[in-house]
Amino acid sequence: MKAFTVRLPETVVAEIEAEARRRKLSKSKVVRERLMGAEKSGRCPPALLEAIADVVGSVDRLPRDLSARSKRYLKSTGYGDKRAR
Repeated sequence: MKAFTVRLPETVVAEIEAEARRRKLSKSKVVRERLMGAEKSGRCPPALLEAIADVVGSVDRLPRDLSARSKRYLKSTGYGDKRAR
């Protein structure tokens, strides 16, 4: 097995540590289980949805079909055009 270093918010680390103590497992084992569980379910973990819930829909005056027509919208705003120096 290969090692992989990740930086996590303190709240997530505290959750993992608490679960590891409660279940008497290593923190690595808990993290592997969480990663494999999220992969199998194919859904975003609830913690992730809670983390971004306050920003979803928070940008005003964007077209409703932005996800379907993002290239057209960006082109109409001039995004990506070369700027004069």
